[in-house]
Amino acid sequence: MVSKPDFLSGSGQDQYRPELQLENPDSDSLAQAIDPKGELHLRFYIPSHQEFALPATGIREVIELSPDRITPIPNASPLLLGTLNLRGRLIWVADLGQFLGEMTPLNTDRSEIPVIAVEDQDIIVGLGVDQICGMGWLDVQYLMPPTNVPDTMAPFLRGEWLDTESNKYLRLIDQTAILRSARWAG
Repeated sequence: MVSKPDFLSGSGQDQYRPELQLENPDSDSLAQAIDPKGELHLRFYIPSHQEFALPATGIREVIELSPDRITPIPNASPLLLGTLNLRGRLIWVADLGQFLGEMTPLNTDRSEIPVIAVEDQDIIVGLGVDQICGMGWLDVQYLMPPTNVPDTMAPFLRGEWLDTESNKYLRLIDQTAILRSARWAG
C-alpha cells in the first residue's frame, strides 16, 4: 500500500485527486531516471502538450476546480486567470503555459481546471495546467541542462530528463523562480 502525500488530502467543494499514486517504474519509459530512492515529483502537461514536473516538497496542494471558482481580475495580465479562495487565503492563479512563454492559452471552457498550489516561505500561487499525469520518483542525478527551450522559459527550469524511447523531454520546473519572478509585476 502506497501512502499519499499530504497535499493530495483535504476536504471541501473542490475535487481532490486521491487517485494520483506513485507510478509503477516498470511502466515508465524514463526507467533510467526513475528511482524509488530519488525524489517524489508531480508530473503534468501544459496546453502545448509539453510535460513538466514539480518537486513534491514545494507543492501545497493539487486541486481540480470549476472555472467559476476562479475570480477574473479586470485589466490584469493575461498570465493571470484570476484569484482563488484557498481555505480562507486569497491566492493568484496563473496560466502556467503562458507564464512560461507558450502561445497556447489554457482552456478554461471546461468543467474543471487542474491547479497546483505551489509555496515558498509565505508565498503561495496557483498554477493552472492542462492535465495532471500523476506522481513519480525521479532521480535528479540524471537531470540534464535544458536544451532547445525559449528564453522566456529557461529561467524557470532546473533541467530536464530525456526519454530516449520517445525522444521527448520531461522538464523540471523551479517553483521558487516562478514565485519570485519579476514577471508578476508587469
